[in-house]
Amino acid sequence: MTTYSAREQRGWYLYDWANSAFATTAIALFLGPYLTALAKAAADAHGFVHPLGLKPFDLRIDARSYWSYLVSLSVALQVFVLPITGAIADYGRRKKECLAGTAYVGAAAAMAMYSLQGDMYLWGGLLFIIANISFGASIVIYNSFLPEIAPPEERDAVSSRGWGIGYLGGGALLTLNLVLYSNAARFGITEGMAVRISLSSSGVWWALFTIPTLLTLRNRGPARSLADGQSAVRNTLGQLANTVRHMRQFPETMTFLVGYLLYNDAIQAVLALASQFANDELKIPVSKLTLAILMVQFVGCVGAFAFNWIAAAVGAKRAVIISLLLWIATLVYLYAAVHGVTGFFVVAAAVGIVMGGSQALSRSLFAKMIPTGREAEYFSIYEISDKGTSWLSPMVFGLALQFTGSYRIAILSLVVFFVAGLAVLTRVNIEAGEREALGAS
Repeated sequence: MTTYSAREQRGWYLYDWANSAFATTAIALFLGPYLTALAKAAADAHGFVHPLGLKPFDLRIDARSYWSYLVSLSVALQVFVLPITGAIADYGRRKKECLAGTAYVGAAAAMAMYSLQGDMYLWGGLLFIIANISFGASIVIYNSFLPEIAPPEERDAVSSRGWGIGYLGGGALLTLNLVLYSNAARFGITEGMAVRISLSSSGVWWALFTIPTLLTLRNRGPARSLADGQSAVRNTLGQLANTVRHMRQFPETMTFLVGYLLYNDAIQAVLALASQFANDELKIPVSKLTLAILMVQFVGCVGAFAFNWIAAAVGAKRAVIISLLLWIATLVYLYAAVHGVTGFFVVAAAVGIVMGGSQALSRSLFAKMIPTGREAEYFSIYEISDKGTSWLSPMVFGLALQFTGSYRIAILSLVVFFVAGLAVLTRVNIEAGEREALGAS
């Protein structure tokens, strides 16, 4: 009989507290505007950077689009890395060690962002790619613990608590960074130095608060063993191929995953690109932008718990549908009516309310529809568009911005992903998906 430990659940929550600092301080706030500024410093007279160098391999990129393309590239690379990470974690059942390795590589890359200055946009892009791939890989493993530490009837609540605590963690560090940035002159440093310290601090925070998670989570026994003469690498790659074939046996899980990858790709794009939109299009100073992002963290905590209550009343799937309708309305409002600080704060409050609920409940729904023993494999596919990561939406955003020159059209283009994801989600039968997964376990 499986036993569940409240102590292990609390340790699991703390990893959300740890990694959310990177998602909030680096991805959501400072890194986008800062790398955009570095790219503009390196741009030619027409505002283009040339990351591939001289002809005939020259690639002209609008400096304003550099960040969105970078986000998309980092997640495109995750498509290859994350499924292998999940397969390795499930095969050897050494999840805790895999979590430690991916977390500390990511934290180290974030800490190295302190070195960014001048026109070092390429070095900044490389550090971000390393940090974001490691970030996503660590969350694959982190998410895969959820079915092991909570029974099915508690997963909505446990997942929501994790998200809520994550928002508090991200908000706590962001508060400290706001104090630093707002008082840079008083501390005898430039605003650029304050940004670099803030970026680096997200890695320090991530590394420090991962420790209690590693002390409380435990590995379960091996699910499978290597046959004689077989290598771990060969079996891992074989298992990865099997994951794709295996998922075809679970049509409801597959349908849910397609819908999730569409709408959550847009959610993550909004979170990653909003600060650039606010700073470059609305001309909102970083000090006020920090307050808006900080508000999102604390409102997001409330929203995560509020949507857990809504899910208890109407069901998790209906609660996610409600959140997606609110996302669509928010983006339309941002496109049509937001021209200054007040309007952006209204949007930030709306995003905070729906953000946690849509993500936390999606995670718990997916956890109910995957077979036992293959959690990390399945979550590696899920993580392609989970916390802090998206690829199609930033690419569309960047192309729309580069070819139209309009941030507003670029923002409106993301609505397509919300509508498509919502349409797919309405077709999912959650109960049938649970039965399919239980029948295979």
